Amino acid sequence: MSAFHSLTPTDLKPSQWHPFMVGAVAPRPVAFASTIDAAGRVNLSPYSFFNAFSSNPPILVFSPANRVRDNSQKHTLQNIREVPEVVINICDFALVEQMSLASTEYEKGVNEFTKAGLTELASEQVRPPRVAEAPAAFECVVDQVIELGHNNGAGNLVICRVVRAHFRHDILLPDATGIDPFKLDAVARLGGDWYCRASGASLFEVPKPNRHIGIGIDQLPDFIRNSDVLTGNELGRLANIESSALPTAEAVEAFKTEPMVAYILDKYPGGAPEAKQQLLLLGRQLLAQGQLPEAWKVLLLAQTRS
Repeated sequence: MSAFHSLTPTDLKPSQWHPFMVGAVAPRPVAFASTIDAAGRVNLSPYSFFNAFSSNPPILVFSPANRVRDNSQKHTLQNIREVPEVVINICDFALVEQMSLASTEYEKGVNEFTKAGLTELASEQVRPPRVAEAPAAFECVVDQVIELGHNNGAGNLVICRVVRAHFRHDILLPDATGIDPFKLDAVARLGGDWYCRASGASLFEVPKPNRHIGIGIDQLPDFIRNSDVLTGNELGRLANIESSALPTAEAVEAFKTEPMVAYILDKYPGGAPEAKQQLLLLGRQLLAQGQLPEAWKVLLLAQTRS
């Protein structure tokens, strides 16, 4: 059993608790929020207390928390109280340094578009401009601001209803039905000064168990569930299969003729324990390649080697 460092937030100063929370709740998407005050002065600032909360109605929520240092409120929040509209721009890797620069605490009225070298693009439904360089932008009206407290570090939930959205053509799927994650090249916040980049080898698919009922890890054969070879992730993938999709005994037997399986069985005849180990490793390899039915057949063959 792993050892844990356990904390009670109220026992710590906000500045002590903050790095634990934002370091563990990660990665977090970033709302690059553009707002405007009653005098028409534009503000642009990033917030990683942010996510999508509803598709219908289309709701995004971000939280410009009170400053931990002196409990003052961000210019973004002040602007929203004057003009309840915001554009939430999405930041990609090409924008991350300029986005970070825009987080500088400039004086009220200083335009971070200018400071960060970004281009204002007129919005269609709201008054704040959007970032022309951003791969996606959501024009929103602010339905509500929920204060979570009045202390240093207290959040202010800005409930944003999307009224218009813009997606750069080069990040769309070929049929324009959604966003291609390999083309978006998104970035997200971690703790401290750290970010992560969602691209290349860091992207992977996990089939959703929402179109069928998986058998669950508790229904896996004991030798699979208690294997010292298979990881929790691999057990989860194996258990995400309908009982009706499990291979039959005939299908398992027929799989013995597959080249790699036949090689293992020929090299380790009879009930040699090496055969079971090699079949388990082959099953892992097939799982990593997304070949779930084949992995099941190999693992059930391994069971017969016990």
